[in-house]
Amino acid sequence: MPDSIDFKRECVEPNHPRLSLRRQCELLGLNRSSWYYEPVGISAENLALMRRIDEQYLKTPCYGRRKMGETLGIDDRRAGRLMRLMGLEAIYPKPRLSQNTKEHRIYPYLLRNMKIVRPNQVWSSDITYVPMPQGWMYLTVVMDWFSRYVLSWQLSNTLDGMFCLEALEEALSGGAPEIFNTDQGVQYTAEVFTGRLEAAGVRVSMDGRGRWMDNVFVERLWRTVKYEHVYLHDHATPRALEAGLASYFLFYNEERIHASLDYLTPAAVYAAA
Repeated sequence: MPDSIDFKRECVEPNHPRLSLRRQCELLGLNRSSWYYEPVGISAENLALMRRIDEQYLKTPCYGRRKMGETLGIDDRRAGRLMRLMGLEAIYPKPRLSQNTKEHRIYPYLLRNMKIVRPNQVWSSDITYVPMPQGWMYLTVVMDWFSRYVLSWQLSNTLDGMFCLEALEEALSGGAPEIFNTDQGVQYTAEVFTGRLEAAGVRVSMDGRGRWMDNVFVERLWRTVKYEHVYLHDHATPRALEAGLASYFLFYNEERIHASLDYLTPAAVYAAA
């Protein structure tokens, strides 16, 4: 059937010389997360190892290839190759999913010694690797620091940056923060992203290189999402992953209490303001 998702997926050409994956999905009316393929050359054994590396990395972000290889019982060169493929680097406890380009403006870090005392004072965003049985996806969120409330999220099978902008637009549709903090990845240093924030009257803040603690609340969220949902459910398709995360983030915002919030939910704290 021409209108079926399966038919549309078959029409997508990953290596098309002129049309990006995003543009092909737009022309076909296909949700980008519904299109998915197993990366060429990635065996089932390596995918399983990459998942184990991801789990270990959350526990020991200081591990480089040697310690990772020793812990998992694999050759350290193989561990290093897979870590590079995943974008993982020792000491930096998150996937280094991208590098900023020199022509993009880097904004100063504005949160040092700042007390976060109210919702919508500071929002932040980040990207993480999400393992799946036959490959992986990327997840981004926009979070309010004070309440830990997840304002928006998006999935993508590419790192073209548009899914970060889509998450930002969704979050801004309900208001705006005083400060927006990110890392220095190309998705966040792009003029279309920073320009959208400045147009909304938001001050832009960026982490120092390698300073994962500058965005610690989102880093903690990744650990929570992966241990409480991703690692417990082997979502076979992007659509299943998307549905599962939608359910989890609803639970996270509306039902999951936080000791740091006096055992209230993020939604309750955010709404109280």
